[in-house]
Amino acid sequence: MTSTNAQSTDRYYVPEPSALPFVLTVALVLLVIGVSSYFENSHLGPIPVWGSVALGIFVIYRWFSNITGESESGKYTPIVDRTYRWGMAWFIFSEVMFFGAFFGALFYVRELSVPWLAGEGAKLATHITLWPGFESAWPSNGPAQVGGDFQTIPAFSVPAVNTALLLASGVTITLAHHALKDSKRLACILWMWATVALGATFLYFQVEEYIHAYTELNLTMGSGVYGSTFFMLTGFHGVHVTLGTIMLAVITLRLMKGHFKPDSHFGFEGVAWYWHFVDVVWLGLFVVVYWL
Repeated sequence: MTSTNAQSTDRYYVPEPSALPFVLTVALVLLVIGVSSYFENSHLGPIPVWGSVALGIFVIYRWFSNITGESESGKYTPIVDRTYRWGMAWFIFSEVMFFGAFFGALFYVRELSVPWLAGEGAKLATHITLWPGFESAWPSNGPAQVGGDFQTIPAFSVPAVNTALLLASGVTITLAHHALKDSKRLACILWMWATVALGATFLYFQVEEYIHAYTELNLTMGSGVYGSTFFMLTGFHGVHVTLGTIMLAVITLRLMKGHFKPDSHFGFEGVAWYWHFVDVVWLGLFVVVYWL
């Protein structure tokens, strides 16, 4: 009996071959083509964008449904659980590198490029020849004043509110996790819905912030290097918050259906890891992009 249990515990479940990963790749490629054509003023129409979004949602729904069914049917052994944990850890590491590249670009512009154009660091020839009179300052849309004059968003306004929202969401999802481990399912569900609400409120305020920036501050993606780095960093973070909020809602609905056990709930934990990562990235954005 012991030998049989050991073999069952060490068994690695391998699903049947599926076309879903390939179809999702096609959807993502079409989405990139559609969005990039829009930014390059050669818009191909709404079909590539919305068609790829619809296809992607369908594939993700089918894929997640399959994974949920496999998990609830007991096909995931401890070795599969370890694999998922390592996979999620490496995924979050790749996300750290993703945002690290953008933070690095911002650092390069602020600390090196703009000062060089202003003549610092023995770059006097560049300064005198190309941009005489340009002074190093941040925020800046460059010596050519690309996009015209603009105003920035004060850190201790909407960004501070959003910081409080995400910090609070980190607390609520932690309380939900402890409730799940203590077999308090109702409390876990309530704390999870609170986390979803906080994430959705964050997104609402970010949309309002973008509308205010475009309509009243003349701060757009065309506002030189500041506008491009601002929307690149905050925009990608907003995408991650959107995906995280959707995942939180899915996990909460699964909890309401009776999924996850106090001693076996990596689907919950993986989403919690991701959400804490999103919180930490926002703290860096608040300090570096809005405050400093």
